[in-house]
Amino acid sequence: MANFEERGIPTVGVATTEFIQGAEAQAKSLGTDPALVFIPHPVQDRTDDELRKLADEHFDAIVKLLVK
Repeated sequence: MANFEERGIPTVGVATTEFIQGAEAQAKSLGTDPALVFIPHPVQDRTDDELRKLADEHFDAIVKLLVK
């Protein structure tokens, strides 16, 4: 993500809440402050409809970070 941002390509990472601490630790160790959106964990057993609903629920937050 940092490489894209350095090249002027807006980037937002999407991960589940299970990875909040890991993402914070990695960002700190890399000296970056990535734009991140966390969705409820887990996702692997969700139906297509459930995944679409999650995407719809978080779409505005992702776009807002992309265009800030």
